[in-house]
Amino acid sequence: MMVIVLENVPASLRGELTRWLIEPHAGVFIGHVSALVRERLWIKCCANKRAGGVIQAWSTNTEQHFQIRMYGNTDRAVIDLEGFQLIRIPETSEKRSEPDAREVDRRSV
Repeated sequence: MMVIVLENVPASLRGELTRWLIEPHAGVFIGHVSALVRERLWIKCCANKRAGGVIQAWSTNTEQHFQIRMYGNTDRAVIDLEGFQLIRIPETSEKRSEPDAREVDRRSV
């Protein structure tokens, strides 16, 4: 099983992927393809994404039972921690500027 998520890519790329995968939601593609087809679809997505981003996840024989990779402008990043893939969501400047609830409580006392 493989999943590809496209963010802000040309409609032509989405149309190209519908030849191999189904699109149950806009920009989300699911299917079962060989490793060769998976790699070629990844190369095609990375080459044609323009300013967008691509996320690909597929079943494999690892502890988590899947692998994931990202390319381009996505809101998240894959971090490898001792063989486990984790997702890092960067903090935005807005979140950092808001005071922590504990700090607000200490100020009011």
